[in-house]
Amino acid sequence: MRMHNPPHPGEVLRELCLEPLGISVTDAAKALGVARKTLSSILNGHSGISPEMAIRLAQAFDTSPESWMNQQVQYDLWRAELHAKGLKIKKLIAA
Repeated sequence: MRMHNPPHPGEVLRELCLEPLGISVTDAAKALGVARKTLSSILNGHSGISPEMAIRLAQAFDTSPESWMNQQVQYDLWRAELHAKGLKIKKLIAA
């Protein structure tokens, strides 16, 4: 069952990982081995979590890559469903 209006994974990363540890975006980006701009884009909801980033986050915060990917999928599906109402789709059924 999908979450109602799930947060962007960048919001989760900022509020549950970086802020409690007092880690700046610059320091977190260095620790993750990515550009500050890349991490900032995720934290601000402009980019999503890629499988590679999920692995980096999992290793850095002792979580699973699947948890990060699941957050991204839930967010993406929620957003897609908001826009799906206007789609004109014809059902394809086997005869």
